[in-house]
Amino acid sequence: MTLSKSAPSTHSLSSYQRIYAVARQIPEGCVATYGQIAALAGLPGHARQVGYALHALPQGSGIPWQRIINARGEVSPRSEAGYEHYQRHLLEEEGVVFDAKGRVRLKTYRWHPDED
Repeated sequence: MTLSKSAPSTHSLSSYQRIYAVARQIPEGCVATYGQIAALAGLPGHARQVGYALHALPQGSGIPWQRIINARGEVSPRSEAGYEHYQRHLLEEEGVVFDAKGRVRLKTYRWHPDED
């Protein structure tokens, strides 16, 4: 049996759970990057896997997925048109400010778990 790239194996389910555990810790009004979450979950270099894990979240999971953005400080485009606007809206409701180019100033809003 061959698994497709989108089908999680038993190993990736374990990885997803680690990703979710880290994501749950991001406080309101802060953001983290995909790469930062991957590293904190023990998966350095696997930022894309964080994206796959977030895409697999069931609606209403309670995990603050909106707080995870790309390394440029931008909300990444989604497969569903317009969904990135919803993510930005949720972040703005938490007090996160975007500049004219649609970027978050990571120096200001990046989550530092060692400081919590």
